[in-house]
Amino acid sequence: MTEVTGETGATAQAGTGLHQLSALDQAAAVRRGEVSPLELVQHQLARIEELNDRYGAFLTVTGDEAAAQAAAVQKGRGKEDASPLFGVPTAVKDLVDTAGVRTTYGSRAFAESVPEVDAHTVTRLREAGTISLGKTNTPEFGCCCYTDNDLAGPARNPWDPALSAGGSSGGAAVAVALGMVAVAHASDGGGSIRIPASACGLFGIKPSRGRVSAGPRGAEVNGLAVQGPLARTVRDAAAMLDVLAGPMPGDPHWAPPLPAGETFLAHADRGPGRLRIGRYAKPAALGLDVDPTCLAAWEHASRLLEELGHDVEDIATPFGPGLGDFFAAVWGVQSLGYTVEPGAEELLRPVTRAWREYGRAVTAEQFAAAITGMQRAARSAVEATAGYDVVLTPTLAALPQAVEFFAETGDPLVNLRRQSAFSAFTSPYNMTGQPVVNVPLYWSQGGTPVGVSLVGRPADETTLISLSAQLEEACPWKHRYGSLL
Repeated sequence: MTEVTGETGATAQAGTGLHQLSALDQAAAVRRGEVSPLELVQHQLARIEELNDRYGAFLTVTGDEAAAQAAAVQKGRGKEDASPLFGVPTAVKDLVDTAGVRTTYGSRAFAESVPEVDAHTVTRLREAGTISLGKTNTPEFGCCCYTDNDLAGPARNPWDPALSAGGSSGGAAVAVALGMVAVAHASDGGGSIRIPASACGLFGIKPSRGRVSAGPRGAEVNGLAVQGPLARTVRDAAAMLDVLAGPMPGDPHWAPPLPAGETFLAHADRGPGRLRIGRYAKPAALGLDVDPTCLAAWEHASRLLEELGHDVEDIATPFGPGLGDFFAAVWGVQSLGYTVEPGAEELLRPVTRAWREYGRAVTAEQFAAAITGMQRAARSAVEATAGYDVVLTPTLAALPQAVEFFAETGDPLVNLRRQSAFSAFTSPYNMTGQPVVNVPLYWSQGGTPVGVSLVGRPADETTLISLSAQLEEACPWKHRYGSLL
């Protein structure tokens, strides 16, 4: 049996352990001819077949399309300008259009929807030579911080299937953590990359507003949602961000590009220097307690950063308690962005309907006030933390919850309050548009991951990537996946 060696020195037996390799190691093996893109695709599809029914990672698997794409990719192997992820299987979150492939947005109302046009990110992934194996599980319209819907059911936590994988990119997180793919596309409108990254023990990047285009069909009226990567390693996520990043004509927001010749991946191999880091662990919402284990993870990260030579200082929470009201009004209106056919509204889940009913009740004056208030709060928070290179917070206020905790069988308001408390640290940074990463440095006594978040200056993903790579080297988490892979 052929032994495959990745660029980092990791090895796997071709046909048995390819899913244990990082995405960059898989690509390196393809470049050397040790494994073909089709062999990788077939191996990963077998992994999906083995695990998906239990864990709910995928809504749609596109095996035939992936095999055909792998054959086309194989013909381009050896190109000098090939992406570092050339030949690597991946997956696309089911909120993002893929031409000719069922794209449901997690909803029965769109169960048979097949877009005619690719999202810009899907085009970029294909042009980079990555191969999509299908569409990953997501809650209906991405409205929730957990992943469950009436088409595929819940995405279950790889570390404990009784627990939720988080959301709304829960399917993508499960797929990566279990080695169905080494790196996956995700999106984040209120924490949807960082929440499942924390729950599933992954490194995830919520990029800056305007870093990754939502075109051609994505609407960015409020600027909350962005697309980015989920991966098991910092370098894999950085390489995926290099693929995804870039505007298309007509985008309403444009993050400044990296200097010519620079890549996010290159910054994963550079030291961050000595940084000034502010930290807080008090949510903006009043009367909300943070789980002691989440605080322990935050303290652990603080000590580690100090040991690495960084200056860590306590700061006041830069957001006021009124922020949640602004977000709720904007989020409710945003939920109406999916046009549901007459008579199909009853197909929607209770929490989705509750959001849409709330959104319809928001007047034009209230919506304008919410957008204005959100932007003023964001400016104030960015100004308050401008003296720091990075800000450290817990990612979540609570540990991963049982799947039933977010059941939609009762009062939707109870569900919404639970979601708000669970994800209290994440949504403010969708309002500021700053880049944020989840770093998996800590595990609970029960064996579940507990992430922390690093917030960067506006448009400064590079510092976060360099610092995260330094943390990964100092406190490795790769060995943690041994029981999963």
